[in-house]
Amino acid sequence: MTGPAAGRDPQGVGRFDVPQQSPTADPEPARRNGHRPAVQVPPAEPAVPDRPGDHWDRKVANGLAFLRRRLSGDYEVDEFGFDSELTDAVFHPLLRLLYRDWFRTEVSGVEHVPVDGPALVVGNHSGTVALDALILSAALHDKHPAHRYLRLLGADLVFRMPVVSEIARKTGGTVACNPDAERLLGGGDLVGVFPEGFKGIGKLYADRYKLQRFGRGGFVSAALRTGTPIVPVAIVGGEEIYPMLADIKPLARLLKLPYFPVTPTFPWLGPLGMVPLPSKWLIEFCPPIPTAHLTDSADDPLVVFNLADQVRETIQQTLHTLLERRPDPFGP
Repeated sequence: MTGPAAGRDPQGVGRFDVPQQSPTADPEPARRNGHRPAVQVPPAEPAVPDRPGDHWDRKVANGLAFLRRRLSGDYEVDEFGFDSELTDAVFHPLLRLLYRDWFRTEVSGVEHVPVDGPALVVGNHSGTVALDALILSAALHDKHPAHRYLRLLGADLVFRMPVVSEIARKTGGTVACNPDAERLLGGGDLVGVFPEGFKGIGKLYADRYKLQRFGRGGFVSAALRTGTPIVPVAIVGGEEIYPMLADIKPLARLLKLPYFPVTPTFPWLGPLGMVPLPSKWLIEFCPPIPTAHLTDSADDPLVVFNLADQVRETIQQTLHTLLERRPDPFGP
């Protein structure tokens, strides 16, 4: 189209070559009616992910808070001296490195340990140094669905040694006597006992995994008086960490020790001889043995002996089974 009508719409209202602008909303009517115009809120910025250093910042902050509570005394211990915060923050992480990475421990049968309420966990003892008790307590706490603490019963010698006594108390240990065991069981705790005592950890490597006598069955009496189930547990691997080749008895008497061990590395390598060999560990909890129906027989020597023998045989047979499963003591 040419001529004067070119560039106009059919009605002659406006030109097509001029951009049409829509009228802007007048905010004044809204203000006159007592309303404010809508405010445009900018979209929220996406959350900034943690930087690599933030994780360590939190660790440092938690560590400083822990030290502040320790220095100010703002923590709790029970009547036996058990400090759960110190156990979780210091001792269990150290033991976790041992049982998980150094000993490559496999744990089975944890479902036999009650989720709540008391139980008496009875295990075999070995290893020249009683690491098996500590490894058992840390592994049970980590693997149990309720993360229960195992309150260990120790010999009098443990609680006469400086530093060791304090550590034992802080981690939940107490003297291996019936009154303390019954108080713990009566309070619904898991209690760990090793009836072989020093006869178990101080035996020669030639006698490995042969259970020694279980004493007079005092642990059975404590379980009977409280109606507590007994959970046998078998531990394979402890015998190889410090293979005891000989016992220098005169030196042990001089030092007032139950034995003085000679191993392939101690005393020849001095302090380095205290580094445990990296044996492969297997821990198996056996089905519990009920005692609630025998509470009236706590003072019957025959009942106590038969029950102690049943526990001992259960552990011994389980040890044989675990040893067949682990043909190489230092395998993967």
